[in-house]
Amino acid sequence: MSFHSMWAELLPIGRDSASGGYRRYAWTGADADCRAWFRQQAEDRGLTYEVDRNGNQWAWLGDPHAGDAVVTGSHLDSVPDGGAFDGPLGVVSSFAALDELRERGAEFTKPLALVNFGDEEGARFGLACVGSRLTAGQLTREQAHRLTDGDGVTLAKAMEAAGHDPDAIGADPERLARIGAFVELHVEQGRALDLTGDAVGVASAIWPHGRWRFDFRGEANHAGTTRLVDRSDPMLPYAQTVLAARREAELAGAVATFGKIAVEPNGVNAIPSLVRGWLDSRAPAQDTLDTVLAGIEKAAREYADAHGVDLDVVRESFTPVVEFDHALRDELARLLGHDGELTVPVLGTGAGHDAGILSGSIPTAMLFVRNPTGVSHSPAESAAEDDCVAGVHALADVLEGLACR
Repeated sequence: MSFHSMWAELLPIGRDSASGGYRRYAWTGADADCRAWFRQQAEDRGLTYEVDRNGNQWAWLGDPHAGDAVVTGSHLDSVPDGGAFDGPLGVVSSFAALDELRERGAEFTKPLALVNFGDEEGARFGLACVGSRLTAGQLTREQAHRLTDGDGVTLAKAMEAAGHDPDAIGADPERLARIGAFVELHVEQGRALDLTGDAVGVASAIWPHGRWRFDFRGEANHAGTTRLVDRSDPMLPYAQTVLAARREAELAGAVATFGKIAVEPNGVNAIPSLVRGWLDSRAPAQDTLDTVLAGIEKAAREYADAHGVDLDVVRESFTPVVEFDHALRDELARLLGHDGELTVPVLGTGAGHDAGILSGSIPTAMLFVRNPTGVSHSPAESAAEDDCVAGVHALADVLEGLACR
């Protein structure tokens, strides 16, 4: 099956007709349909299909237990009303690259695996890269069982309802020990390649990034009868903190975004008792990120005090800077470049990925495919067909060089 036919087959799954975006949340019906698609692709190619203890899907060519395997893939879940390319491009391209290698008559000397990591976006349970974090031991079973969605459903219950054993999840060092290299292809989440005019680039590092929850607690009261001077309105310091986050990020050359908010009691004619906002912040270096966070929290506490509001700040997740394996990156340079020189751009990124999580356990690398607008996590996310095909060719070249020597 061609890249185009696979892409067309996957495209309708989980798409909202009103927004045009995708709602492929972990352990939901849309997720199950995506997983069924992955399994069918594996079986159509005669690959050995399996689901690991953490719900990640694998399709193997060769002996899964032989060791020194080359792995590629990404994820199929989405953020709320996300785009079509973030994650699925890497999965579809992995199958397409395998098809191309078979057409070339490539002879594999190492096992090859294609993977779909579960719950990469964290849209439902609030923590990104759950499948790879569990596998790498960066998230314990106990921590995972405490994760809940907006309706109060725990991750464990959701997995169980989908037919997976939540008590079996946890670190999987034996599996990781059998992997010699992991290469993830992903649509670029930015415009660097568009500016250079290149279809494909190589990743250098992932910026340190994290998520923080700011809980502003005030006093609920009547919006029409409570004098302004008598109010403890948590919405005011929250709003000021949003502006402070933008200011601190601009000063530091970083990014900071309050993209999610919950309000109680959430009535039009009621002063809130609680405003809970989630901050996402990322920076090129750890000290820069620390400075940004310190500035935002300092401002938030000053605003809260000024309005008679209490504030709690909780770090919900954090990933330090990830330098991708230099030897593997140099090998990609040799395979994609000319005479050993890197002729494709090397890009840093502020976006987190499963490759970043796994980099602490196994050699990892990433390829980026041009995004002409730079828009991501939006229905407007796009990539030209020619660039997607160029990405498949590049991934096939890399896999041939790594697994067919």
